[in-house]
Amino acid sequence: MATAFHSEVRLTVNGTPRGLTVDHRSTLLDVLREQIGLTGAKKGCDHGQCGACTVLVDGRRANSCLLLAVALEDCDITTVEGLGSVDGEGLHPLQEAFLDRDSYQCGYCTPGQICSAVGAIAEAAAGHASHVTEQAAATGAPVALTRDEIRERLSGNLCRCGAYPHIVEAVEDVAR
Repeated sequence: MATAFHSEVRLTVNGTPRGLTVDHRSTLLDVLREQIGLTGAKKGCDHGQCGACTVLVDGRRANSCLLLAVALEDCDITTVEGLGSVDGEGLHPLQEAFLDRDSYQCGYCTPGQICSAVGAIAEAAAGHASHVTEQAAATGAPVALTRDEIRERLSGNLCRCGAYPHIVEAVEDVAR
């Protein structure tokens, strides 16, 4: 029931429609972790600077610690838990590549890195340029994901263990 400080919000999370009562001040990250029980997205800096909380909102990557849940009415949210196969038995190709390339150390940043990489690959395929995209390639055509492109596009996701070379290799594997 909605009150002066709570509102009803409809979100689709990992393909499941949900009606939730949320505090107006609740971030998407807090709703995912505390109300829905999805703990893949991590609370790192809580200021949008580390990327540990990255999820996909309507297919675009976003720092869930910066988004108020009440502002996301009717949005489609995908967390790392929702990237695998529909039956939950198979992994997403990026999850497989992270395992194959040993792209994680402590694993804290891994869900955010994977969600960010999914978004980055989609952005490049849609022709969205980055700061390192060659001017000739910035025409709206798909952007080749070179190592420099991958590094730039994932620069908002920090790894305190320094697994960056393996992360880039995993993204390269899937982007091919």
